[in-house]
Amino acid sequence: MVNAQTLKFAHIDSNALIQAMPESKAAQASIEKEAKGLEEQMGALQQEYQSKLAELSEKQDSLTEIVYQSKVEDLQSLQQRIQNFNTTAQQRLQQKQGELMQPIFTKANETIEAVAKEQGVIYVFDAGAVLYKSNQSIDLLPLVKAKLGIQ
Repeated sequence: MVNAQTLKFAHIDSNALIQAMPESKAAQASIEKEAKGLEEQMGALQQEYQSKLAELSEKQDSLTEIVYQSKVEDLQSLQQRIQNFNTTAQQRLQQKQGELMQPIFTKANETIEAVAKEQGVIYVFDAGAVLYKSNQSIDLLPLVKAKLGIQ
């Protein structure tokens, strides 16, 4: 039977590790670039909507009922396209974030596991979820960062 004094516990701030990984910074930059492009496209659609709305308001009195209704329907259609674009853009960003970050999470977890085994640790707790940790708990963050070659 294992003696309680030989059990080793450790903790790590996994968020700090992920943020320190160069791959994470590159992924974040790529996601931000994608988001900026989508925001520009959204801005163009919203500008088009505002322009058509202003034009309709300005010419409203001079339009026949049929033409007016047609322009209102065009505006409603454009508004629906804007909503659809926004939903699709959010899904696209979430998908891209998942695609780029999953290998980083996997690498971090595999390295944490390897370091924990090297240190003879039986449990590793995430520092963000631990309410109390003793000074006897091993902080794996510096060891994992060293194994990954991060300063």
